[in-house]
Amino acid sequence: MTAALLSTHDLFYGGGWQPPIAGSRALTHSPSTGAPLAEVADATSADVDAAVRAARSGFLIWRDTPPAERARILRETAARIRANASELAAIDAADGGNPVEHLEHFAEVAAGSVDFFAGLVTEMKGTTIPMGPGRMNLSVREPFGVVARIVAFNHPLMFAVTRMAAPLAAGNALILKPSDQTPLSALRLASLVGDLFPAGVFNVLTGGREAGAALSVHPDIAMITLIGSVGTGKAIMKAAADTLKPVLFELGGKNALIACPDADPDAVADAAIAGMNFTWAGQSCGSTSRAYIHDDIHDAVTARLAERLQSLHPGLPTERGTRMGAIVSKAQRDRILDFIHSAKEEGAQLISGGMIPNDPALGNGWFVLPTAFSGVTSDMRVAREEIFGPVLSILRWRDEAEMLEAVNGTDFGLTGSIWTRDIDRALRLAGRVEAGYVWINEVGKHFAGTNFGGYKQSGIGREEGLEELLAFTQQKNIHVRFQGNSK
Repeated sequence: MTAALLSTHDLFYGGGWQPPIAGSRALTHSPSTGAPLAEVADATSADVDAAVRAARSGFLIWRDTPPAERARILRETAARIRANASELAAIDAADGGNPVEHLEHFAEVAAGSVDFFAGLVTEMKGTTIPMGPGRMNLSVREPFGVVARIVAFNHPLMFAVTRMAAPLAAGNALILKPSDQTPLSALRLASLVGDLFPAGVFNVLTGGREAGAALSVHPDIAMITLIGSVGTGKAIMKAAADTLKPVLFELGGKNALIACPDADPDAVADAAIAGMNFTWAGQSCGSTSRAYIHDDIHDAVTARLAERLQSLHPGLPTERGTRMGAIVSKAQRDRILDFIHSAKEEGAQLISGGMIPNDPALGNGWFVLPTAFSGVTSDMRVAREEIFGPVLSILRWRDEAEMLEAVNGTDFGLTGSIWTRDIDRALRLAGRVEAGYVWINEVGKHFAGTNFGGYKQSGIGREEGLEELLAFTQQKNIHVRFQGNSK
C-alpha cells in the first residue's frame, strides 16, 4: 500500500496544503476489502470561502499568462501524470475498486486529454465585423474566473485530470472537488502537479454535500460543472440559479444497444458485454444497459451472452489480471441487489449472475457477479431506472417503430449503439435515437476531439472537444471609433 493511501490528507488551495478550518475529517475505505485507507479533510463552507479567495488571487495571474505558457505548463502536467501512472492507478484501484491494469491505461488517456487541450489554446478565437471607414468592431473570448468542477467516483483520476484541462487552458482558476467516496487520487494529483501553477490556480477540496452546496451558491464561483446523478445535477442547478452561474453537466444514462436482424450474433454478444462496462462493475453513465435484440437473432445472442458471462468474474482490483472490479460502497451494492430482486419478481429470466460471488478472497468487499436478464419488458423497473451496476437487460423486438418508442421512452439520452450491416438502416436509426452520442458497429469508446454529452436529463453541454474549451470562455464585444473620425 502506497504512502499516499496511508497518510492523513489536508485540503490543497492557495498553492499549499491547508488543514480543514473546522477540523472535520472522514475515513475512506477500500471497496474491495473494507479496510480503512486514509483520513481525509471534510471541507465546510468556511474552507470553500478560503479556497475561493485563493483561487480568485490565482486567477488574476493566470488570466494574464500567455496562452503558449499555459499550454507549456499543461504539457508538463501531462508528463508528470504519465511518469506516475502506475502509482495513480494503484491508488484508484484501492480507493475506487476498478482493476489496476485498466486504470493505468486510463491514466494515459487522461494525460492525452491534457495534451489535447494544451494544443487548443490558440483556438479561443473571436471575430471582426465590418463597420466601414473609421470604425472597428471585434469580439474576444475571456475566461470566466473561478470555476468549480465536481467529479464522480467511478473514474476518479481520469475525471479529475480530464476535467482540469479545458478550464485551465482557457485561463480560469479551478477548484476541483472529487467524490467523497474516492478522493485519494485527486489529492495525489495535487501533490504531483500543484507546484506547476501559480498559487491558487489549481485547487482540490475534498468533502461531501456541504462542500458541494457551498461551491454551488458561492457568489465568486463563476461556473460550476458536475459529473454525477440527475438528482445532484438538479440540486446544483437550483442552487446556482441565485447567482445565474452557468452549468455544464454529464449526468445519468439508461442507454440502449440496438441489434438488427442482419447483425452478427457473436459481435453483438461481445458488444453487449463491452458496452455494459463490466470491468467497472457496470458503474458508468455510458453503459448500454438495455440491449434491444431483434427476434431473428435474439436466442443466438442470448445463448452467447450466457456462455461468455460465465468466464467473467470479479477479483481484487489491486491485483494484475483482474478483469472486473468492486462496487464502490455497500449501500450501492445493496441497491444493485434490490434491482436484481425486483427483476426476478417482475418476471425477467436470469441468464447469468444475480448474486454476490462466493470467493472467500472477496468476502470483505462489495462485489456482484456480472448479471444479465432476458425476457425484460419496458415497464419493468430494471429497464426504466439507472442501476449503475453490472446488470444487463435484454429486450426482444421485431417492429422498428415500437422498438424506437421503447428506446426513447426514458428521461435519459446519453449514448446509444446500433449494430447492422445496412448503412441506410444504421443512419436512419442513429437519427431517431434520442441520445447525444451514438456508435454504429462500435460501443463504449471515446475519441479525442469528439464532443460528448447527453440529451434530455442526461446532461447540459458538451465535453471532450473544442466545445468544452469554449464553454469556459465568455465573449466580449469591443467597438472602436478612430480618433479624428468625423462621421
